Amino acid sequence: KITESQYRRIEACFPRQRGNVSLSNLEVLNAILYVAEHGCKWRGLPPRFGNWHTIYTRTNRWARAGVLDRVFAALQDERIIRIKIEALALEGTIVKVPLMAQARKKNGPQAIGKSRGGWTTKIHMVAADARTAITLSLSPGHNHDALEGRELLRMLKPVHSTVSMIMAGGNEGDETRQLVLKLGFTPVVPPKQNRVNPWQYDRIMYRRRNEIERLFRRLKGFRRIFSRFDKLAVMFTAFIHFALIVEALR
Repeated sequence: KITESQYRRIEACFPRQRGNVSLSNLEVLNAILYVAEHGCKWRGLPPRFGNWHTIYTRTNRWARAGVLDRVFAALQDERIIRIKIEALALEGTIVKVPLMAQARKKNGPQAIGKSRGGWTTKIHMVAADARTAITLSLSPGHNHDALEGRELLRMLKPVHSTVSMIMAGGNEGDETRQLVLKLGFTPVVPPKQNRVNPWQYDRIMYRRRNEIERLFRRLKGFRRIFSRFDKLAVMFTAFIHFALIVEALR
């Protein structure tokens, strides 16, 4: 449950409620938390949360307006100020898309694709530690990690100090490593075995890759993220941002 004191930390990021509203923003947030944790349909919300359609409509409006994105960014900026960033990690994870979310009935980007594991979505993320995501994006499950990874890297500001960029083997290509160096980071990624001229990398630092993997495990503790039930990418992204908000508030 999101408490009153936790809500006050993020209250300013939400639109001010005007007129005769039946549900406060805090009540809607706790209803979203129930849906996110239990993976139920909006219609399956217990009556104690109020009218499910009111909650869905407000959530959908927040998602399209980028409200939850801004709350996520504000909390992460607050945390980044408090911690010393020595390394960032670039990683991706696969999310299964059940049959109910595969129908192409709604208009808009969906980031759903068919790969060897069936219909899936990939979550790509840059994170500073097991609780601090910097930026994220979605792609169809069949897209290559390196292509989406470079798009995420281009969203980062260049740095002027030695900060490591830890990456999985899918991002060890020359183009990705050159982009990392151009941004001022030190690439930490093992070379593939068929590399003619393999490079040395910081094996101790590479162990910190487990931090972003732990962050993904936290996110997948929310059933609405473990399996994707939303047809549109904007709503699924909103649930990811919401889960990150909840983790930051704890």
